[in-house]
Amino acid sequence: MIKKKKREVYALGQHICMSAHKARRVVDQIRGRSYEETLMILELMPYRACYPILKLVYSAAANASHNMGFNEADLIISKAEVNEGTTVKKLKPRARGRGYPLKRSTCHITIVLKNKSLDLDLDEEYSFI
Repeated sequence: MIKKKKREVYALGQHICMSAHKARRVVDQIRGRSYEETLMILELMPYRACYPILKLVYSAAANASHNMGFNEADLIISKAEVNEGTTVKKLKPRARGRGYPLKRSTCHITIVLKNKSLDLDLDEEYSFI
């Protein structure tokens, strides 16, 4: 029986106060890139969504190094997705005692990191077949 090593770690951010559409614009730029390249991209992009995504990438890398013992230089972003969260509904007071509805959208962001050096080890291990 062949034992598979778990090669992926993830970080999940829930109920982040921003539109899923605006967060997807940033996440689409970092999907499939290396960890260091992702950090440079997120620090230089001018969007508000970059900060929570940067925190999630840091968190996923910390999970990888602490829990799995992975080297941060070997990590790539294998999957990054943004889903819509709950909508917070509020009432803003207006003239003559009326209420004006406000809808604040939230989103859930998932960042999955994979160790690319383990993929190379598996290719070398099964290369004789």
